[in-house]
Amino acid sequence: MNLQLEGLAAAVTGGSEGVGRAIAAALAREGCDVAIAARRRRVLEDAAHDLAQASGRRVLPIQADLSQADDARVFVATAARSLGRLDILVNNAGGPGAHRFDGASDEIWQADLDVKLFGAIRCSRSALPYLRRAGGSIVNITSTGGREPSRASVPTSVTRAAGIALTKAMSKEYADAGVRVNTVMLGSIRSAQWERRWEATGRHGTLEDFYERAGVGIPLGRIGSPQEVADLVAFLVSPRAAYITGAAIAIDGGLSNTI
Repeated sequence: MNLQLEGLAAAVTGGSEGVGRAIAAALAREGCDVAIAARRRRVLEDAAHDLAQASGRRVLPIQADLSQADDARVFVATAARSLGRLDILVNNAGGPGAHRFDGASDEIWQADLDVKLFGAIRCSRSALPYLRRAGGSIVNITSTGGREPSRASVPTSVTRAAGIALTKAMSKEYADAGVRVNTVMLGSIRSAQWERRWEATGRHGTLEDFYERAGVGIPLGRIGSPQEVADLVAFLVSPRAAYITGAAIAIDGGLSNTI
């Protein structure tokens, strides 16, 4: 399927590793020029180089801490200016943050909110003037925990719930401007976080064995891959998904109980 993304420009936060890097790679393969943001310069620049080499598209590394308002604003403005336009924003910044409620300090709560929620708010606010002109699209990466919180899941489950609500509110507010806003809610996806869990076990068995055990209890029998998330995001930001906005789509192998 031709997703009709050739010549568009995208900005992806948290784009140097894992799901964010896979999303940036998928968009570049489909013909987008892409700006990626992350905090670690060397990892960011290496990712941009590799993605550009693989796709033949321009991949622009912009170092940014998305918990900082100025960094979010500068990231979007630099991406739009350098790429000449901005059609797509993917808000993906933020890592794990699961604690028991009585073990989460104000500082832990604030740090999670600043990156995952306010990072998305600030990047979206800065991107909207460009996206309105382009009839563009936003995808917020959240998690199924935002709908079905588990034990010891704060603050991330609460922050992700706010991200889902933000998506629905923005989709209604900007539909008449032609800007679509959706969220992809992640379940268990292969990542550096899972690799750290494996290492914490003393690397008992192979990493693939660990992933196989992690898939027990998931209806499809396995955990997902970053590429599967990236393929979904690429579809959602494309003209092929022109009638989809305000959607919260779970990619979790059928594990969650809500639709």
